[in-house]
Amino acid sequence: MTADQIQTMIAAGLPCQHLQVDGDGRHWQAVVVSEQFEGLRLIARHQKVYATLGNKMHNDEVHALSMKTFTPAEWVKAQA
Repeated sequence: MTADQIQTMIAAGLPCQHLQVDGDGRHWQAVVVSEQFEGLRLIARHQKVYATLGNKMHNDEVHALSMKTFTPAEWVKAQA
């Protein structure tokens, strides 16, 4: 998997205002900003992102994904 492939999969399954994926081919980091995160706890946000990857996490195509998830309002504050 490449960063672009992971980013495309996440974007296809979750409307994002900002999405960035980086990594070394095995360990990935993602910054995901979505209105879909409004009112959700961190674990539920991560589950939404994992759901976009389908079985890629289970069959080890994506070995590890570290995430920072934000609502649009949280993202604006984080950028200040």
